[in-house]
Amino acid sequence: MDDKTRNEIEAAVFRRLVHHFRERADVQNIDVMNLAGFCRNCLAKWYKAAANERGVGLDYDHTREIVYGMPYGEWKARHQTGASAETKQAYKDGLERHGEAGERWFDEEV
Repeated sequence: MDDKTRNEIEAAVFRRLVHHFRERADVQNIDVMNLAGFCRNCLAKWYKAAANERGVGLDYDHTREIVYGMPYGEWKARHQTGASAETKQAYKDGLERHGEAGERWFDEEV
């Protein structure tokens, strides 16, 4: 497979993943983080980093809006629910496994 085709396929897969996350607003970020080690916020951070590496100056709020399909504050007000103490503890316990994706966002985000 040539690089152009591979890039097109990878871009299509990314768009499908973002679409899936938008449709599954019932799935909380902390739950995805606990199970998979990344979440919507991670995707937004990776998007920002990739853009910045290519000289495209996007800020985190903008990339969050790309991933969430709306401003983050609006998504949070509509869809985010409180996490149980057990869920929060599972997140804390898994921080080392999450690597860079596990930056301590949950005190602010959950």
